[in-house]
Amino acid sequence: VQLQASGGGLVQAGGSLRLSCQASEQSWVGMAWFRQAPGKEREFVAAMNWRGSTKNYGNSVKGRFTISRDSAKITVYLQMKNLKPEDTAIYYCAATQRLSYSDSPTDFSFWGQGTLVTVSS
Repeated sequence: VQLQASGGGLVQAGGSLRLSCQASEQSWVGMAWFRQAPGKEREFVAAMNWRGSTKNYGNSVKGRFTISRDSAKITVYLQMKNLKPEDTAIYYCAATQRLSYSDSPTDFSFWGQGTLVTVSS
């Protein structure tokens, strides 16, 4: 599965962005977003199973971010609201064909190239 992430950019604190992750095929069963800020470890952001029936979020983004997918199961979105400067990072989408849900980066075999989100104060 090839993944193409897009939608990053520069936004002021309190603003919104929507990231997209386009998959090359529908064979994934679990999809997630992770992020990595300079000098920090990769952090779990959000994950969902292919049905969309199971979703989970990292504690730092709960209530502000929403993961979803289109009906064709080709594109997964991350809607980000009330952005904060600490949300600044490179955001990566990741997919697995093995597990329907995971929040561990080691469980994901397929990764997008990352898209940079910068939140100014």
